[in-house]
Amino acid sequence: MGRIRVLPDQVANKIAAGEVVERPASVVKELLENSLDAGGSRFRIEVESGGRRLIRISDDGSGMLRDDAMLAFERHATSKLRDVKDLLSIATLGFRGEALPSIASVSRLLLETRSPEEETGARVEIAGGKMLRYEEAALPPGTVIAVRDLFYNIPARKKFLRSEQTELAHIASLVTHYSLAHPGATFQLISGGNELLHVTTAQNLRERVFQVFGSETLDELVDLGTVERALKIPPTLEQDEPLVKVFRLRGFISRPQVQKGNRNSIFIFVNGRLIRDRVILHAISAAYYNLMPPACFPFALLFLECDSEEVDVNVHPSKTEVRFRHQSFVHDSTRDALRERLIESRPAPAFAVTPGSAPGQSAEFQRAARLPFSEFSQMIENETVAEPPSGGLQAAIDTNSEPPAIPPGERESDLPVLTLRATTGPAPRLSFGEGSIPLAAPLTPAPSAEPVKFLIPDTHIAFPPELMGTPASLTSLGDLRPLGQIHNSFIIAAGRDGLWIIDQHVAHERIRFEKVLKQRAEGQVEMQHLLMPMVIQLTAGQQIEYARIADELQTIGFETEPFGNRTIAIKGAPAGIGPGELERLLFEILEIAEDDFRGLSLDDVRRNIAASIACRAAIKINTRLDQTKMDWLLTALAATDCPMACPHGRPIALHYSTREILKAFHRI
Repeated sequence: MGRIRVLPDQVANKIAAGEVVERPASVVKELLENSLDAGGSRFRIEVESGGRRLIRISDDGSGMLRDDAMLAFERHATSKLRDVKDLLSIATLGFRGEALPSIASVSRLLLETRSPEEETGARVEIAGGKMLRYEEAALPPGTVIAVRDLFYNIPARKKFLRSEQTELAHIASLVTHYSLAHPGATFQLISGGNELLHVTTAQNLRERVFQVFGSETLDELVDLGTVERALKIPPTLEQDEPLVKVFRLRGFISRPQVQKGNRNSIFIFVNGRLIRDRVILHAISAAYYNLMPPACFPFALLFLECDSEEVDVNVHPSKTEVRFRHQSFVHDSTRDALRERLIESRPAPAFAVTPGSAPGQSAEFQRAARLPFSEFSQMIENETVAEPPSGGLQAAIDTNSEPPAIPPGERESDLPVLTLRATTGPAPRLSFGEGSIPLAAPLTPAPSAEPVKFLIPDTHIAFPPELMGTPASLTSLGDLRPLGQIHNSFIIAAGRDGLWIIDQHVAHERIRFEKVLKQRAEGQVEMQHLLMPMVIQLTAGQQIEYARIADELQTIGFETEPFGNRTIAIKGAPAGIGPGELERLLFEILEIAEDDFRGLSLDDVRRNIAASIACRAAIKINTRLDQTKMDWLLTALAATDCPMACPHGRPIALHYSTREILKAFHRI
């Protein structure tokens, strides 16, 4: 008898489950993708114990016919493929036909489904891959799948699951991602009776981002819009004419100042499928190269749409990885689209200054702190109070005096009001904390018992409304007016949109960096010759690195030559580098690890060298600058392509907006 045998379907399903079903979130992913393929618009996900005890997903999609409900649990049974050619252009999220039988083999599964084409639906119950029940049932259109006791028959797999909180976090993250990819649908996630996520139908992606992340995160993002790049494929033996493939990229990316410690805030979708692709991840990092530190990552929400023939989604059992037919084009077009949008928008980091509340202050007091007129404030309790102006308390609230003048162009109904309730009896008192002050005379209530209203003139009406919510942008750098320096290191400048603080060293570093790269590209690098050659001693490793990049050093402004064993002579250096900085600069370049050079492209190596040169030649801190130099620095910085950050990723300018200034002074 031979040693090779065909495994039973039950064993094969459990093996497939090991590839497809890694954790409860994997079950949610497979079932939710099937619901999306069914054309549903409302999805309800219920979990208990982090998905271990229960996962129930309901949708209002097309459902299944009664006969198909049984057939769906056979291995590789699918309605989405017909022949091998269909594998080359997969347009659905699911297609393998492995999800349902694999999940059913390691859990207790109940399927309830009905197609609008039939009057009744089907109820199928399976445990550990064995059919327990199949019956016809009266059900609404759509599908409900309940998965209970995941891995109950595989204790070893169950032990590898993390805590309930960790597994629930994976599920919540997955549902959140797919809600972003499908803003036209409603998603509801419930855990143990608590609603973790509920987003309704959104008009566009921006509205969905607001629903999921909130306004603060949305303010830190840059909208890519829709970027289209066309790839022209030359004619082949099978195709007489060239083909044109269009790639569309849309989504949001963060400002360079939003820096994450890992890639968990990068969400990538290809044709609506959530993936983790090294090509696009590297393109994102390349777009932010020299805009943020190497160990930091941005927030990115990207949606790439292309012809289904241009991407192979059948390269990983869980379908989380893809392979592009033209990887270099996808990489370069993604990198360029992100980089160009960052250069175009020039986002600036802004102070997040919000007036804090002292302990014990009520919500009413905190709201009063935002009144537009600082001479009035609303205290706690139910009484309304007003600070007396210099004319005295009587002048402040005398009902017989003339009402405050309304600024030109304003209507009385547009002005904010303070309300004072009229009472009968003794003269009313205005309360200030624990004390009180009697009014000069009692107030006579109006017949309608309506409260007496006092208009608060809007004293900052002259502020242009467009400045109140304008996102910070570095496009206005050239219009700033320098006011002075802080510690001879930071320039304070005033602009029409607020107050700016500029780091003079990193600002000059960015200017020098782009100047060096431009001169190197034009072959006109400024070089200074030394009166006496500088001879420096190298280690064996530095000698190897020097031999590797000697030509590049020559093109960037260094004039060097070997001078004996492990010794080189420096005859010339880039302009602006002082003698004391020259030796340290060359060692800094040579001490880059060999692995770093191998992992970087030639262009990245040039940028690193240019960054080192720019840093050494830039204006130092504790350097006094006169008005002319500060004006020149801001003008030159405004002319750069990326004034957001220095080549090492540090922010150059901080913006204190007009809105934040008004808020800090309790004007709004």
